[in-house]
Amino acid sequence: MQKIAVLTDSCCDLSNKTLEEYGIYQIPLRIIYKDKQYLDKVTITPNEVFKNLHIEVPTTSLPDYEIGTKIFKEIEEAGFTDVLVITISHALSGTLNSIKLMTEQFQNLKFHFFDTLMLGYPQGVVVREAAKLVKQKPDISFVLKKLPDIRKRVHGYILVDTLEYLIKGGRLSKFSGAIGNVLNIKPIIGHNEEGKLYVCQKARGDKQGKSKLKQILQDFLDKTSCEVWVLSGAAKEKAQEFLQEIKNMNGITDIHLEEIGAAMGIHTGPGVIGLVVLEQK
Repeated sequence: MQKIAVLTDSCCDLSNKTLEEYGIYQIPLRIIYKDKQYLDKVTITPNEVFKNLHIEVPTTSLPDYEIGTKIFKEIEEAGFTDVLVITISHALSGTLNSIKLMTEQFQNLKFHFFDTLMLGYPQGVVVREAAKLVKQKPDISFVLKKLPDIRKRVHGYILVDTLEYLIKGGRLSKFSGAIGNVLNIKPIIGHNEEGKLYVCQKARGDKQGKSKLKQILQDFLDKTSCEVWVLSGAAKEKAQEFLQEIKNMNGITDIHLEEIGAAMGIHTGPGVIGLVVLEQK
């Protein structure tokens, strides 16, 4: 009889509470500074990363091989037969291939890989939905058939507060960034079907930015009911205010407040809010 473990990487931004509730295993990426490195959400928190961004903008690196194989040994010893590995977009990270290399020594486990083509909490929503299916104890083939449809129904957007960190991370030229800062441009970043981040809308200031996020949500709610997450990147008060603004919109089945993690945060900087939508069937 199959016993399926669900495993993801720390780019998913799921809280420890959610990971424990659904029995999800997580491999941490590494956060690299000039003189030190940390394990994402293990030896450094998202808030610590945000707090020190004005001093140094770190980079993210592939999961540590030793830690990854240790987690797979735990899965094997727990009696699992199959492992469903759900990762950050291959277009944004080599994490998927890195994990594949770790699995080669575990001949007693069957591995099934799924690329979410996303980063951050949208990835986490796909992982959570997969774990919910696994809890029903179906055949792995049933879960794998459901995943593409789940991915199509998940959408994520980040309202950037400053262009400074997009410039530092090489995602935006200094010239374009300087013009954007003068004009108080705040881009709304989403993900496309290729698994890449792109600027889907531009706003002039916070007020217009939140208005555009609200309209994005309304467009989904006009089609179907949705579960919604409001995200905070070192901007809890702003995120809570936005949640209060939208929570009574018709069609929202449930609404949550969650944190943006380091993988997204080092590119967007602090003071950002996000919106994640799961369209209901």
